[in-house]
Amino acid sequence: MRVNGKNIEVSTKISLDDFIRSNSYDSKRIAVELNGKIVSKNDYGSTFLTDNDMLEIVTFVGGG
Repeated sequence: MRVNGKNIEVSTKISLDDFIRSNSYDSKRIAVELNGKIVSKNDYGSTFLTDNDMLEIVTFVGGG
């Protein structure tokens, strides 16, 4: 699987929600694109990742 342009190994069936938590992302401050399509936050728990997926995670940063 590719995450933000880097290859990583996904050895087990994992939900997007579990992946986000296990990688310390704050789900309130990110947007996720899976295989070219935006994933709704409501679908994180029911979306499962595979080795062939391309995932982009964008973190929103505040500032001035």
